[in-house]
Amino acid sequence: MYTAPTDLRHACRNGSFTSQTAGQCRGYVQANLCILPVEYAFDFLLFCQRNPKPCPLLHVLERGVYELGDIDIRRDLPRYRVYENGVLTREINDISDAWSGDFVTFLIGCSFSFEDALELAGLKIRHIEMNKNVPMLVYVMKFDRAAQRD
Repeated sequence: MYTAPTDLRHACRNGSFTSQTAGQCRGYVQANLCILPVEYAFDFLLFCQRNPKPCPLLHVLERGVYELGDIDIRRDLPRYRVYENGVLTREINDISDAWSGDFVTFLIGCSFSFEDALELAGLKIRHIEMNKNVPMLVYVMKFDRAAQRD
């Protein structure tokens, strides 16, 4: 189990950690990541602003920017799911080769951030005990500008 975010990010970058991050770096904020081409960024930003409870925005990086302090968004996560035209095409551990200067990165609040507080209050977190990820709904938004104009 990693306790320091820097150690976890370095393990992700060198490929020694490729699992889900529930239970890691307790007491620190974790985030979900969404990277979109700039043509969809404003629509997604608006969606998050209108839906702040399920999609709480923690940070938005400017177009083409992939560094946040010592974090390299392209390499410092354990796994990336790449969607093309709304279809999951691959899961990879480094998206440097797929990176485009046209991308906008969104960091969205994650429930993993408060698991430590729940455990400190005496609640057992079943998915952590079982070394599994949380049950979740995966929702893929498809933007169709032609349909929006009709």
